[in-house]
Amino acid sequence: MEGYMRQKYDEQLKSLNHEILHLGAMAERILDMSIKALLEKDVSLALKVIDFEDEIDKTELELEEKAIRLIALQQPMAKDLRKVISIIKMISDLERVGDYSENIAEIVIERGNKEFIKPLVDIPKMAQLSKQMIRMSLDAYVKEDVLLAKQVFDMDDIVDDLYKKIYIELLSILSRNEKEMSQVVDLLFVGRYLERIADHATNICEHVNFIAQGKMSF
Repeated sequence: MEGYMRQKYDEQLKSLNHEILHLGAMAERILDMSIKALLEKDVSLALKVIDFEDEIDKTELELEEKAIRLIALQQPMAKDLRKVISIIKMISDLERVGDYSENIAEIVIERGNKEFIKPLVDIPKMAQLSKQMIRMSLDAYVKEDVLLAKQVFDMDDIVDDLYKKIYIELLSILSRNEKEMSQVVDLLFVGRYLERIADHATNICEHVNFIAQGKMSF
């Protein structure tokens, strides 16, 4: 009986792992969509981001329910319990990527086809790095690779530096032209949302460390 229960647990955990990777792919996709909509001033694509975020919310609730049911029915101990608890938190982190991407899409919808006050260079860099961090953090989770998780964790400093650069540059523009206040605020929010997305990738890395070593901090 014990062997059967263990087999059942392993099967359910394997299924959950597969589904969280699918949620991760959804998070990457919605981030790509929102940034593409921003750069191309594509309101129709931004509206699709809003719809897609609803799918992510639904997936999040389904996965959380499965993870909670796994704890209730299988009563995992020690490292197994750490893993399932971490999965629940990771699901929330990936859902937040969807939320921030939706926020970016809402800015696109509000802005319409207005021209930018400057070419967007660092914002796409932040988005690409954040997406890379999501992918690498999930890879670290699958492999339980603490070194890879630490590498992703350290990449957050690069994203933070880009955000600081954007912040200083936009405030400089605002000091010369107060009429651009609305767009400066919009772009500062976009940068902030991307910085938060990178933070959620680092959260996943902390969960990896928790699973592997029983501690959150590196």
